[in-house]
Amino acid sequence: MSEKALDAAYLIDRLERLARSGELVEGLNPAQWDALRYLAQANRFSRTPAALADYLASTRGTVSQTLIALEGKGYVSREPSPRDKRSIELALTRQGERALKRDPLLVLAHDIAQAAGPRAELFVEILQQTLRNALARNRGRAFGICASCRHFCARVHPSSGSPHHCALLDVRLSDADSRTICIEQEPVAA
Repeated sequence: MSEKALDAAYLIDRLERLARSGELVEGLNPAQWDALRYLAQANRFSRTPAALADYLASTRGTVSQTLIALEGKGYVSREPSPRDKRSIELALTRQGERALKRDPLLVLAHDIAQAAGPRAELFVEILQQTLRNALARNRGRAFGICASCRHFCARVHPSSGSPHHCALLDVRLSDADSRTICIEQEPVAA
């Protein structure tokens, strides 16, 4: 391992701590912000307590307590799943969506934009590969973007409001669905 790689790991750790130190905003703690961010990015098949626990690499009990708090504060709602009555689907409320417009992580994003400038795309690619390596080592799920999944079929139903298709779940997908993250995502083989 190079000295520069270790320096980068220390810097990422320090940035993460600094970003989290400002998260006690809106009366939300870091775990609650993480849950809101996830729900804002996840597709309808991935907005469940179990998927959230997998994404956060957290216990289901911890996630349950986080969701109870968010629901009590009016940021999240729970409904029985129309596909599986035994499951619960989570959704952001309007209050939750408004809170994300004041997300403390936006400050870090601004700092990255300033520092990286036109190199931001390369920076993101490096971080994505680093995340893939960590997930593989820890046997975690990718939770990638739907449109980059091997099961994604583009423009199968071009004249409908849901032009795409998920071959794994056998459901139609909208353009908006294609840009969300999914628990079932499997990257296209390189």
